[in-house]
Amino acid sequence: MPAVTVENPLTLPRVAAPAEAVARPVLAVTTAPSGFEGEGFPVRRAFAGIRYEHLDPFIMMDQMGEVEYAPGEPKGTPWHPHRGFETVTYLIDGSFIHQDSNGGGGNIHGGDTQWMTAGSGLLHIEAPPESLVMSGGLFHGLQLWVNLPASDKMMNPRYQDIRGGQVQLLTSPDGGALLRVIAGELDGHEGPGITHTPITMIHATLRPGAEVTLPWREDFNGLAYVLAGRGSVGTDRRPVRTGQTAVFGAGGAITVRADETQDAHTPDLEVVLLGGRPIREPMAHYGPFVMNSHAELKQAFEDFQAGRLGTIPAA
Repeated sequence: MPAVTVENPLTLPRVAAPAEAVARPVLAVTTAPSGFEGEGFPVRRAFAGIRYEHLDPFIMMDQMGEVEYAPGEPKGTPWHPHRGFETVTYLIDGSFIHQDSNGGGGNIHGGDTQWMTAGSGLLHIEAPPESLVMSGGLFHGLQLWVNLPASDKMMNPRYQDIRGGQVQLLTSPDGGALLRVIAGELDGHEGPGITHTPITMIHATLRPGAEVTLPWREDFNGLAYVLAGRGSVGTDRRPVRTGQTAVFGAGGAITVRADETQDAHTPDLEVVLLGGRPIREPMAHYGPFVMNSHAELKQAFEDFQAGRLGTIPAA
């Protein structure tokens, strides 16, 4: 799980929550069920079983893989529509190609992020490059859906290509944690992702036994999803492991700790930390459309069937 790393984290800016910050309690820990997406690649449904009031403004998140493909096995998704939200694809291992009917697209590799604002609607496809299909290999990543407020749901689509070298790298006071700020900000340090809904997205790697307590905006919710490894969350050290999501309550600081002992395949604790300002609007979600009412969902389907969400570009 290389993503983006540095040889000596102590060369990076250090962040820690102020001593007076109120620790966020852990409200729940859930375990992601496994399933298949698109043409059959394995996923963990990270937010399954969590009430939307704790997720808002996030809608869903899938951990794609980690899977070692044999030659000919890598799979993607066929062309499909979206309207009313943003998709964030963060790749840790492997390669993925994105193309959409608005002209956005590109090939991402480990540590890169594709940020697609569907807005008023478009068609897109995600697939492994031919080289990966031919050779097989390791594939691992995340896809996160971020809601848009009603005022932005019909905005023009937009595509952001965020390279791993652009993310803001930070560390804990003792250098035991490497923090990759993909979007939003942490303690005044901003990531490259431009968001319509205010959020923070961080990929944190904690060495065995390391602990980090981060300042967290009090107007944001707080979630921690374990990509790999074992550890604990909160000041009461609630245990968490691969495929589990911790839901935090109110407060100004989040604590994550890695167990002293990990395993050979997963030497560190790998966690995605998410926070966002809740939109607190009605949500109507069906398949690839996330709107505010059933009437808007019906209109989205009608627009898609009428070809108003774009056309598949010529090969």
